[in-house]
Amino acid sequence: MTKIYMNMVSTGGMPEMVFEYILRQNGIDPAKDLTIDQSIDFGSTAAAFSGGLGDFTVEFEPGATTLENEGKGSVAASLGTDSGYVPYTAFSAKKSYIADHPDIIQGFTNALQKGMDYVQAHTPEEIAGVIAPQFKETDLDTITTIVTRYYEQDTWKSDLIFEEESFQLLQDILEDAGELSKRAPYEDLVTTEFAKKAAKK
Repeated sequence: MTKIYMNMVSTGGMPEMVFEYILRQNGIDPAKDLTIDQSIDFGSTAAAFSGGLGDFTVEFEPGATTLENEGKGSVAASLGTDSGYVPYTAFSAKKSYIADHPDIIQGFTNALQKGMDYVQAHTPEEIAGVIAPQFKETDLDTITTIVTRYYEQDTWKSDLIFEEESFQLLQDILEDAGELSKRAPYEDLVTTEFAKKAAKK
């Protein structure tokens, strides 16, 4: 049996839960078929890996591209591609606030949709140029490489509609990790009213 040494985030974090879910979906038991090191601070995993610790590491950007640019690693797979649309980011508000301030909720959702529309209508180079000022510690070429990778992997949806399929996938992952004892009803927690209106503008 091959043992793989991994650098990962702390127990229970979404990156690890998604990673372990993908492994199990492919017939690999994370508890028996590899060793996951959870002792390394997430911000230090790339440095630990480039220093010779572990056979693989799971990285957010720009860590993954930086390892490639430095010739210290190669991206082997994308967890996002292999997992499907996992709703990593969702915005929540009380039902009373939504009922009392629908104009604010709609305006906020419309603004987010404009960003989604921009991504769909522009090249990775154009997108990288626009977001570069927010990532001053990363050079434009690296940002462009990262955006191109996300673009080619279809990372960004074209709208903000939180589909039931993604909601159930999230619960599948949480259940698989032993973090969810009872599933929640989609219709009680999710409203797509504002996202659907924003997508039509």
